[in-house]
Amino acid sequence: MTAKTALRMLSREDILNADDRKTEVVPVPEWGGSVTVRSLTGIERDRYEGSMVSYRRNAKGVPEVNAVETDNVRARLASMTIIDADGANLFNEKDVLILGLKSAAALERVFKVAQRLSNLSDADVESLTEQLGKDPSAPSGSDSPEISA
Repeated sequence: MTAKTALRMLSREDILNADDRKTEVVPVPEWGGSVTVRSLTGIERDRYEGSMVSYRRNAKGVPEVNAVETDNVRARLASMTIIDADGANLFNEKDVLILGLKSAAALERVFKVAQRLSNLSDADVESLTEQLGKDPSAPSGSDSPEISA
């Protein structure tokens, strides 16, 4: 890489002050209008992916995957990414089940945009569920799983 094509090195402040969240207005004719969808933060993406897995401790006290939960993945992601005009989430975790009762076509449209904005591909979701679903007792690989009693 030559000096002419090199990007400048970022400082801590540059990174922390960068406006790197993307939004997009998505028409949802089934709901009679449009919604604004935003990208997930790193923490939110981890929470979303983690919401698909529950853990338990085996006889040796080692965390293991207990179950892979793929129900309502579209409503879960929609609830985390649909925002109001001020940038606040319109939905919370308690709304996911009722949101899941809405039109599959509408949820899919929002889901696809949220996936793209958050760089979360179908392959990522499939890989997570396939990898964990092959052996539900396989170790999670995480140093700090959320343990269900």
